[in-house]
Amino acid sequence: MPLTMLSRFLHPDPRIRRELVDLLYTSLPQVFAIGVTSVTGAVALAVMSGDTGYAVISIFIFITATARIISLFRYKSRAAQFTDADVIRWERLYGAGASAFGLSLGMLSYRALQLDDAPGAWIAFGLSMSFCVGMVSRAAIRPWIILTTAAVLLTPTILAGLLRPELAYKLGAVMLVFFWMTLREASKHLSAAFVERLEAKHRLARQATHDFLTGLPNRAAFLQALAETQGDFAIIAIDLDGFKPVNDRHGHHAGDDLLRQVAERLSSCVGEGGLAARFGGDEFMMLKPVAAGAGGRDEALALARQAIRDLSMPFLLTDIPVRIGASAGILVSTGTAAAGKTSQLLEQVDRALYTAKRAGGGRWNWSEEETASNVRQAETAALVTS
Repeated sequence: MPLTMLSRFLHPDPRIRRELVDLLYTSLPQVFAIGVTSVTGAVALAVMSGDTGYAVISIFIFITATARIISLFRYKSRAAQFTDADVIRWERLYGAGASAFGLSLGMLSYRALQLDDAPGAWIAFGLSMSFCVGMVSRAAIRPWIILTTAAVLLTPTILAGLLRPELAYKLGAVMLVFFWMTLREASKHLSAAFVERLEAKHRLARQATHDFLTGLPNRAAFLQALAETQGDFAIIAIDLDGFKPVNDRHGHHAGDDLLRQVAERLSSCVGEGGLAARFGGDEFMMLKPVAAGAGGRDEALALARQAIRDLSMPFLLTDIPVRIGASAGILVSTGTAAAGKTSQLLEQVDRALYTAKRAGGGRWNWSEEETASNVRQAETAALVTS
């Protein structure tokens, strides 16, 4: 199935999409059981009847069953490195493997009906139904897989039934069509209920790590990201200048709108690879890896100046232009921020920030750790108007 066709079946959230595909690839017990059972049944039919068709189908069943089992192990060993595009490809691979295996079982039923082999038809039909039940229990989380696989599985049996002269076989073929329709509805409902649970779980997880107003990561998420950051990195503490008068004059709704716009500008400013977070009120933090040495200091300074410049531009609050400003504290650190070190880093950058605030706002300040005694400050009016 081309990616453009598959895209309408994909969940829009990559995290949920990955979790759904991860669940597909935990189906080793079911895949192994139906694979062994199907190979055993097909080989038994080939040996008992001596039919070449049964033998060829047995080989096909063995190949597809083995390929599915191998793919399950390969996914498990590589999943941690997969990109979102890789996850989509492996979902398609699972669907292709399931459909190929379903086709092989369908051909077994077709051959049994073609030979008028009643015991063979009974065995093949039992294997097909077992496969369907296993698919519903796992692959129903991705409805397109079970619908495609069931269609491929049942089509040869339906065709063989319609080609038989007896009315009972024709009626049985029609009943299989209704069976597929039942599978369709069951898989849709199961999938919808399961996806809703996943979405609720992710919403709760997001609420624990993100600010409800701006959508930015909160303090807990920032501290987690800081603890996981390695190498040289910059921390920029941002505090808005003149936010309270705007909030008092235009109301809390306007203040909330202003904070959301500030969040958007900071997210754009920090760019890919960086993180902007809201610590509460009108306090924000930015975290970004930087180059080692003087180059990293230059990057951190450029980021702080850009943030101050961006936040000095007018905001529109219900078509009313409003200007505020911002002050920044800057810190560049090297190495992993261990649990005991994160609080020290935040204290240092906070001190630098409030030194800039006391100096009149619209300024940036290096942390005491880096400057020892002399604090470097940026232009005020010249920076805002440049």
